[in-house]
Amino acid sequence: MQKKIKWGIIGPGRIAHKFAQSLKCSEAAEITAVGSRSIERAEEFAKEYGISRAYGSYADLAADPDIDIVYVAALHPAHFACTMLCLKAGKPVLCEKPFTLNAAETKVLIKTARTAKLFLMEGMWMRYLPAIVKLRGLVAQGAVGEIRMVKADFGNRIPWEPEGRLLNPALGGGALLDVGVYPVSFAAMLLGVNPTKISGQAYLGTTGVDEQFSAILGYETGSLAPLSGAVRTALPNEARVIGTEGYIRVPDFWRASSLELSRKGEIEKFELPFRSTGYIHEAEETMYCLREGLTESSIMPLDESLQIMKILDTLRKKWGLKYPSEK
Repeated sequence: MQKKIKWGIIGPGRIAHKFAQSLKCSEAAEITAVGSRSIERAEEFAKEYGISRAYGSYADLAADPDIDIVYVAALHPAHFACTMLCLKAGKPVLCEKPFTLNAAETKVLIKTARTAKLFLMEGMWMRYLPAIVKLRGLVAQGAVGEIRMVKADFGNRIPWEPEGRLLNPALGGGALLDVGVYPVSFAAMLLGVNPTKISGQAYLGTTGVDEQFSAILGYETGSLAPLSGAVRTALPNEARVIGTEGYIRVPDFWRASSLELSRKGEIEKFELPFRSTGYIHEAEETMYCLREGLTESSIMPLDESLQIMKILDTLRKKWGLKYPSEK
C-alpha cells in the first residue's frame, strides 16, 4: 500500500473547506496540519476535519517536517507570499487560482520552484473535472472539427458590500481574478495561450474594481474567444466550443458535470458528475505528480499559468486597473 501524502492547508476559508472535504474522501491523502493567522480559526478548522495540528502562523506550518505538500487557499494578495514561504521551506505547493495578482509574481514563483526542483501548480480545479477531461477528448478526436470560437462567461450578482473581498481592490477584488480567470483559462486550454490580439472593456465601480468585463482573444488562425465575467451581474455561466462541424455546450463550465455535443442536427448528452466537492480530481493529479517525481502537471503547466496571468495583466492595463500593492 502506498504511503499517504500528508497535506498542509494554509488559509481555512470557504475554498479550503471544500478542498478538505474532498481530501477526506481519498485513502491516498491525509490532512496533517492547517495554518491561519488566527490560531482560533485554525483550531476550529482542525477540529471539524480531525486534523491533529493547528498553527497560528503560516511560517509554523511551512516549517512542519511531516508535511509533503501545502495547499495555499489564502486570499488573492497572499498567494505569492504564502507560496514563496513554503517553497523556501522546501515544500511543494498547490496554490489556489488565481496563481498570484500578476504575471511578475507568478514568474518569480516559477523560477523559485524550478531552481529548487519542487512541484508547483496553480489550483485551476476546473481542468481536472471528468466533464472537462471528456471535453478535451472530444475536441482532440475532431468531434466538432476545427475550433473557430470559444465563448464563455461567468458572473454572479453579489450583495453590495464595499469592504468585502470581492469589491475591495486591496484584496484583489473584482471580476477578473475571481471569476474571469475561469473563462480565460478555459479558452487558453482549447485555443492556446498566445493570442495575437487582446481587447476588452470593463466597468470599474465606485470601489475601483472591475465589476464586470467583456474581452475578446484573437488568434492567428482566425479563431476568437469572446469572454465575460462579473461580480455584480448574473451571467448564464456556460461555455460553448464552436467548430466547423458542430459545437459543444458546457453548462456551468467552471464546475462542469455535463456536456451537450451538437452536430448534424443531433444532440448527444454526457452526464459526468464530479466526486465529492470536485476538488478531489486536482488533488489526485497533484499526488500523482508527487509520486512520479514530477515538478509540474502536463494538464496545468507552469508556463501556461504564466501566460494566462500575462493575458489578465494586459486586460487590466487596458482598463487602467491596478491593485494597491502594485507599483
